[in-house]
Amino acid sequence: MSEPLLPIAEAGSKDTVGKQCRIRGWVYRTRSSGGLAFVVVRDASGIIQVTARKQVLGDEAYAKFSSALIESSVEVTGEVAEDRRAPGGYELRATTALVHAPAEPFPIFSGQTDEFLLDKRHLSIRSSEIVATLKVKAEILHSARAYLDEHKYLEMTPPILTGNAAEGGSEAFTFEYFGREAYLSQTAQLYLEALIYPLERVYSITPSFRAEKSRTNRHLTEYTHLEVESAWTGLKENLELQEGLIAHICHEVATRRPRELEALGRKPEEMLAITAPFERIRYEEALERLKTLGHPLEFGQDLGTNEERALTAERKQPLFVTNYPAEIKAFYMLRNAGDSRLVDGNDMLAPEGYGEIIGASCRETDIEVLKARLEKQGAKMENYDWYLDLRRYGSVPHSGFGLGVERVVRWICKREHIRDTTPFPRTPSRVTP
Repeated sequence: MSEPLLPIAEAGSKDTVGKQCRIRGWVYRTRSSGGLAFVVVRDASGIIQVTARKQVLGDEAYAKFSSALIESSVEVTGEVAEDRRAPGGYELRATTALVHAPAEPFPIFSGQTDEFLLDKRHLSIRSSEIVATLKVKAEILHSARAYLDEHKYLEMTPPILTGNAAEGGSEAFTFEYFGREAYLSQTAQLYLEALIYPLERVYSITPSFRAEKSRTNRHLTEYTHLEVESAWTGLKENLELQEGLIAHICHEVATRRPRELEALGRKPEEMLAITAPFERIRYEEALERLKTLGHPLEFGQDLGTNEERALTAERKQPLFVTNYPAEIKAFYMLRNAGDSRLVDGNDMLAPEGYGEIIGASCRETDIEVLKARLEKQGAKMENYDWYLDLRRYGSVPHSGFGLGVERVVRWICKREHIRDTTPFPRTPSRVTP
């Protein structure tokens, strides 16, 4: 065929009106009457209405094309015309139409349960909402990499099979690894800390795993973890990097994926309005605010879903909560110089009640302090000896953070449940398909 093959979004535009072109895709919906059929075809870029006439295609080609079921793959050549009644305002008037693979009756239709749709996730990911969400997610990853690259951070590839549980053994997936106990990585942080000595500024985007039997709408057992670590930085520089990264992501998504955002119910202007600096409040100030909001907590209690929602439900910008109690934070977090009960760290809470999207801290550099904390939590010290070497040989002030990519997607795309932010979600009750 000599006609140019175009993505559907390009074929259905004012620039192609009156021109011949060729498209490939899948049947999205169809209706026919007599010798006239209207077949909406989709590809990764969008949808277009194909108008097919028996007298143009011929009896056999018309019969196959007009009767092709939803999700049949097709290839169509024709002339683009403007038609306000068609989806998107344009249609392709077919001169040839080929059905590559006729589909069986599609098992996905409206009114089915969430569990059924998850069982058929390999098929339900074709829905327009999931497609829009995954395009936004890809843009988030692209823009995050671009921002960090611009700020001279190098992307690393740390392992996800580890010999130590960085965040504590109770939430780590363990398995037998050639005769010894090993773990699926909860975080790449310890390995990124090793990499700051030769490279200074590093980041990674890897899967992380948490063996939490949590069934909330913001927890997955496997999720995408963007982690950053840098030498010679304190809490102030860490906060500035976090807010700069999030603002950049929001602006890029709004600029490059406005159609997808609007389809998901998010106005692009809301993302363009996300601007640094974000408000910073200390943990103890957060407790005072929560008390006035009817969510009292005692000092030393962590903020849960309800408390984070209460703090941010009416906000349009993210919020930093800093200086949490050390007893509820990980062993590697640096104690605050002015109040040893607290750590120099923060959580970033997304607005509109979506909750924590980033956890961060300065890292403890005193080897004896780290040893004492590991012993207190009952860790196998031999598993961490390599990590302690980082304090023996050229320790340096440093800090870092971890960003839950799916949590950011959930906020930006206004998704009710985090499982809608990833192609094949993993939860305590689901490991297939």
